[in-house]
Amino acid sequence: MIFPILIYGHPLLRKRCLEIEQFSNSNKINSLIKNMYDTMGQAQGIGLAAPQIGISLRFFIIEYNNFSKTKFKQVFINPKILKIYGSSLITKEGCLSIPNIIENIIRKNHLIIEYYDENWKKYKQHFNGLLSIIIQHEYDHIEGKLFLDHISDQKKLFLHNQLKKISAKIKTNPNNRLHF
Repeated sequence: MIFPILIYGHPLLRKRCLEIEQFSNSNKINSLIKNMYDTMGQAQGIGLAAPQIGISLRFFIIEYNNFSKTKFKQVFINPKILKIYGSSLITKEGCLSIPNIIENIIRKNHLIIEYYDENWKKYKQHFNGLLSIIIQHEYDHIEGKLFLDHISDQKKLFLHNQLKKISAKIKTNPNNRLHF
């Protein structure tokens, strides 16, 4: 099932998400994860967080193929970033919830994160480079933040009209979702 994706201006995108209980219905969670991967693939994304599909829970998925053809595919349930450190990287970021806007964002290139996978196996891992950036972006979603929160006020002012057009879709679509 392909879910509609919430777009900029929807209040759920600015809400800190709740943790998932470990003894939640695993069939329901696994079905949701599969549908999220389908949705992300249809939208041609590399990451998708639960609040982007209207679910205020602390989890996100990533599926990324880097230039050396190494595939990374992971579910992050109840993640906690323990440390962000290292050199600053400037990367171009976009977001499925903020269509047609791509901006240079500065983030640190290393992180340590604890999380559970879909089988409730706990991990504590180090990520660097682009994977660290992708994880930070998706983690921001479950904290109620967007990549736009990392740009200057001057740049936000420059983007004001574009963002206003995106959020104006609330008036034409009360659920404020993109359908694929």
